[in-house]
Amino acid sequence: MGMSVTISTATEDDAEKILKLQYLCYQREAELYGDYGIEPLTQTLAALRAELGEGCVLVARLGEEVVGSVRGTVDSDGTARIAKLIVHPRMQRHGLGGRLLRAIEERLAAEREAKRFQLFTGHRSEGNLRLYRRLGYAQTGTEQINRRLSLVTMEKPVETSTFAASA
Repeated sequence: MGMSVTISTATEDDAEKILKLQYLCYQREAELYGDYGIEPLTQTLAALRAELGEGCVLVARLGEEVVGSVRGTVDSDGTARIAKLIVHPRMQRHGLGGRLLRAIEERLAAEREAKRFQLFTGHRSEGNLRLYRRLGYAQTGTEQINRRLSLVTMEKPVETSTFAASA
């Protein structure tokens, strides 16, 4: 009998698992852009632990194994910045990335009063761009980081009907 993937709030005990998964997942991005010095590959465990305390971090678990994660914060103007959406390579293309993204959106809207969602990805990351567009994100800007990488910023408003309490 197969196990189902559950999504929950990350705990301090998940920090090392998330960091290892992040390192695995960002290898493809590093290869795509020819840059193995990108922040997700150089982030320290201490920095990740600080993110656990500051923002909202969710994990996807298959049994005890962390197979996905996503992070988000909300600033004073209500912009939720979503980052580091990762899914283990063997679990990709099964809808888990979309489930994680929707879960963090719901959490940030309900608990942190987000008014809009914002995220970014590299201009060559076609799978990411397709996922974000499919889930309602629209491109709002592009910033050239270096000759190999431009970051595409995407946003969407919070759909208040989706998050309104039912009567």
